[in-house]
Amino acid sequence: MEYWQNIYSNFDPIAFNLGPIAVHWYGIMYALALISAIIIAKWFIKRDKLPIEEKLFDSYILWAEIGVILGARLGYVLFYDSHTMYYLTHPWQIFNPFINGVYAGISGMSYHGALIGFVIASYIFCKRNKVSFWFLADISVLGISAAYVFGRIGNFFNQELIGRATDVPWGIYVGNTLRHPSQLYEAFLEGIVVFAILVYFRKRKTFDGQLALMYGFLYSIMRIIAEIYRQPDIQLGFIYSNWLTMGMLISGVIAVACLVLYIMINRKKRA
Repeated sequence: MEYWQNIYSNFDPIAFNLGPIAVHWYGIMYALALISAIIIAKWFIKRDKLPIEEKLFDSYILWAEIGVILGARLGYVLFYDSHTMYYLTHPWQIFNPFINGVYAGISGMSYHGALIGFVIASYIFCKRNKVSFWFLADISVLGISAAYVFGRIGNFFNQELIGRATDVPWGIYVGNTLRHPSQLYEAFLEGIVVFAILVYFRKRKTFDGQLALMYGFLYSIMRIIAEIYRQPDIQLGFIYSNWLTMGMLISGVIAVACLVLYIMINRKKRA
């Protein structure tokens, strides 16, 4: 347990170097997340014999990935970054991986921004190709929910999104403070638990979009629970009293929106 509690003192977040470029475990985990999301979604397409051509789905993947990457970065700049106005007036710097001519990578990605980017890109693709948005969304969330585990493990390896101070025996030291490994809580709650529920309901759904809306609602609830153990972003802190974080607020809005849409579509379907 002592080794686990001091894991950050014994772990190098850099996996290897390619010349002057340091390849972090964080980046590797996010690459695995994108790849595994595609593999898992395609596996369910074949297993459940879903009516969609592989070529069309491959085209959709490109659109979705672009939406996720753009949305994740822009979402962080708008929701969490303390230099939002700088980036809005210098938009070319949003994706600039160099600082004073030195490669530093791009840090700061927002899940909620990625979700919004995914929805927008998917909607445009479906309109252009005359495909049901909700049908594709149901397929996608199966892969996204499972692959999300890699993303949070990446956060853990990168020693970011740290947990709140604690005295539980499985806590880990960040500096001199023992903290909850909240990234792993999120990997389990927002990834594994949500994925298991969606897999169970995938052949029991009564309308297209049910899985997607369930995902949005379930993820949001799990995120709110996990935020209880996660240290608020240092540049924002608590946005109300000593309990409400930006992650809780955005998740609450998405949960309500998904629940309202679920009820409306379900009623329409029954009628």
